[in-house]
Amino acid sequence: MDIQFDNQVVIVTGAARGIGGGIVEGFVERGAKVWACDILESELAALKARARPQRGGTLETRKVDLTQSAEVDGFVGEVERACGAVDVLVHVAGGVRGQARRPVEEVSDDDWRAIQAVNVDGAFFASRAVAPRMKKRAKGRIIVIASRAGLGVSLTGIQSYATAKAAQLGLVRQLAHELGPSGITVNAVAPGFLRTSPDYERQWASYGPEGQKAMIERVAMRRLGEPQDIAHAVMFLASPYASWITGQVLPVTGSPLV
Repeated sequence: MDIQFDNQVVIVTGAARGIGGGIVEGFVERGAKVWACDILESELAALKARARPQRGGTLETRKVDLTQSAEVDGFVGEVERACGAVDVLVHVAGGVRGQARRPVEEVSDDDWRAIQAVNVDGAFFASRAVAPRMKKRAKGRIIVIASRAGLGVSLTGIQSYATAKAAQLGLVRQLAHELGPSGITVNAVAPGFLRTSPDYERQWASYGPEGQKAMIERVAMRRLGEPQDIAHAVMFLASPYASWITGQVLPVTGSPLV
């Protein structure tokens, strides 16, 4: 199966590092014209420096706050003016926003909303922005990076994160139903635990050597995932091979159990 994206326009949010960076690199190596956005400008610059576009692929980076709908609309508008319609949107922006496990009674309104804003609002804002042009062309792919936390209990112990990831799956199903008649598929990828950001490195360190060993032993493949593992799943869902798959959640956890 040879999957290529020659001349396709791909937006990746939350692209600066980790899963987002791996997805960007996968698409540009396969010929896509990728527009990567994040709030981390220095890490976007590092991504652009290490990316290796092939087959005519290109990479543009922009600072965009996915919690601000006007910034999202402006970014998508710039992409469409430069390249025409977006072929693929991959929403990666999210995470726990620097938070850690706390009793529910200690979680403030602002902390609750901060995680919801980037994970759920961001996915909605980005999908809403690309949908009109996709509908006019009667084709498109929207892929949301969710989490195994949306399918069960979150290892983070963070109430807002678990709720946001479950909410993303509801959004995916609803958009798939609405946009399917326009030839647009909407799916989610649910990764297992990856050491892809400072937040998740702190979580990993909190388990200690024995806890880390136990976590890996619970994974059937006996290893933690890498960004490329998630990128490969995303590129399959973005490809013609997945043209009759929509409203689905693909767990990528290295195990039969999520």
